[in-house]
Amino acid sequence: MKGLNTILAILTITCAAACNQPGRQPSKDAASPKADSVAAFLLQTAALDKTFSLPGELLPNEKVLVYGKVSGYVKKIFVDIGSPVKQGQVIALLDAPEMQSKIAESKQRLESVRSKWVNSNDVYKRLSEAAKYDGVIAPTDLERAKNQVASDAALLQAAQSELNAVQETAGYLTLRAPFAGTVTKRNVDAGAYVGKPGEMPLFEIEDNSVLRLRISIPEALTGTKVKDEKVLFTIKAIPGKKYEGKLYRKSGSLDINTRSEIWEFMISNTDRTLKPGMFADCKLNIQREGKSFFVPYSALVTTLEKKFVIKVRDNTTSWVDVGQGINLADKIEIFGALNEGDTLVMKANEELKADTKLVIKITRN
Repeated sequence: MKGLNTILAILTITCAAACNQPGRQPSKDAASPKADSVAAFLLQTAALDKTFSLPGELLPNEKVLVYGKVSGYVKKIFVDIGSPVKQGQVIALLDAPEMQSKIAESKQRLESVRSKWVNSNDVYKRLSEAAKYDGVIAPTDLERAKNQVASDAALLQAAQSELNAVQETAGYLTLRAPFAGTVTKRNVDAGAYVGKPGEMPLFEIEDNSVLRLRISIPEALTGTKVKDEKVLFTIKAIPGKKYEGKLYRKSGSLDINTRSEIWEFMISNTDRTLKPGMFADCKLNIQREGKSFFVPYSALVTTLEKKFVIKVRDNTTSWVDVGQGINLADKIEIFGALNEGDTLVMKANEELKADTKLVIKITRN
């Protein structure tokens, strides 16, 4: 019994000592929370040099639709489809008998007015000679004769202009080729009445010795240049053969429907193997002045409001707004307030907010 009392006393003292000890401090070696670790890369510049495949269309260098400018009947046709023509060559004659009547009438009117002018001019000369002697001719009579000469001269000029106009209109009865080329369409036969409003063109003539290769360039590429200003293209109708063209002109404006700019390349076609209307598979080697930033697609975040990348500086994140350029196979061109050597998050997303502490692991871009 005495031993039991001794054990209880020891337990009581131990509990009291434990209750009187101050609060225990956590160990200094306890693990503290660590910042997240993410993959990042160093931003570098590179020159844009990529070959793009774009569709194109071949067009004639010049094309004209020939209409009958005056009403009449087709008297004779000298060409047909496929006929080569030279500039100024007669391709058809029209017949309009009433036109000859108008010419004859205008000539008669001109001769009548000319006779009146000759007569009034002769009278004025005689009165002028007589007026040299005092009292022979009244000044008013001389002035009246002078005015008559001026009036008849104006009528003579008007009659001459009328005859010229009628003769010029009659010249439209002869249809000529406006430039050297090939007749590609003929929509009329001899004896047909032409000159009606809204009718089809009588002929179509094209200059196919040189062709225009027209390519619609997407908006993202309009600020670039073509290496050596050349294009290589192929035609499905002529397999196995490659053609080359030279950049000649740009439209200087974007089509609001397609958001593209028209670039035209001139193609020599002296052998006439290429035909207007053919579609071409074009290869353009696109370059940009200066250098650009290219990042993996995963580094660019796109939202409804903006596009941005996540930059890391002193282990703290920040969002940097950027503009999107040209897409490559595994990278994308960006523009923004960035510098070469900046650290960017490899796999960025909206959940990684700005001012977040990170532990980065640099990987190869």
